[in-house]
Amino acid sequence: MGVFPRPSFDVPLPTGGTLHLGDRTLIMAVLNVTPDSFADGGLHADPVRAVDDALAMEGAGADIIDIGGESTRPGAVPVSAEEELARVIPVLRGLAGRLRVPISIDTYKAAVAASALDLGAAIVNDISAFTYDPALPGVVARTRAVVSLMHTRGQARTMYRDAHYDDVVREVCAELGERLQHAGEAGIPLSHVLIDPGIGFAKRAEHSSTLLARLEALHALGRPLLVGPSRKSFLQRATGEQAPAARDWGTAAAVTAAVLAGVHVVRVHAVPEMVDVVRVADMLRRDAFVDQGSTEARAT
Repeated sequence: MGVFPRPSFDVPLPTGGTLHLGDRTLIMAVLNVTPDSFADGGLHADPVRAVDDALAMEGAGADIIDIGGESTRPGAVPVSAEEELARVIPVLRGLAGRLRVPISIDTYKAAVAASALDLGAAIVNDISAFTYDPALPGVVARTRAVVSLMHTRGQARTMYRDAHYDDVVREVCAELGERLQHAGEAGIPLSHVLIDPGIGFAKRAEHSSTLLARLEALHALGRPLLVGPSRKSFLQRATGEQAPAARDWGTAAAVTAAVLAGVHVVRVHAVPEMVDVVRVADMLRRDAFVDQGSTEARAT
């Protein structure tokens, strides 16, 4: 696996300012305010603690805080929009005026996204790439929000039934291309869209590791890349069985691979540790391009 040029993008935020993607890899910190998160077992379910943890994540170097009120792990049972809102709204209100970095709302529901954006969120992180709720593209278009479209197939409870690929990289690229077209047709400027290959979603372990090893292929879609390998079960293909919280060393290797492949944003749980991982990987990126007698910016 080599070191691949990373295109630069300036993504306007609806809350003001710009998300600069390309100079360095950004850290999206996971803040699951659910009682059944696969990765932390509900550690942030209390709103007061969740607010404190979000501020600590920012202090540790997170560039984006991704707040989620519904577990979307494989096999998870969906919750209503009302329940999801009851979980995320107190946290969003508690963070109002206190957080300097952008907030992302991890939801596929239009009602939850609309309320979160009204309360200061700037990014919608949609695991379904607009396939679960037909009203969500309208909310994103109306609010001029940034959106991350993640590849998946099927619903959480049944996604492994659809994990059949002849060429996982080619098929994921093609299906994400279709979702980008759908976003454009819904009136969403493509300058506001990130894409995510969906590591672990409707993919068996070998599919996820193949995608991670060949992430550079997704640059052909012309949008910034967000990747979330953190604590995912596919890591056990190499490490053997481990509890999610014990997978941070494997996550570090996966994050390094993503950075060297030119990913713009990595979504992680262990923020202080992964900040160091990303800084070292970004240093290697810079040095690789200097050794070639060219800066990364010139390469793009």
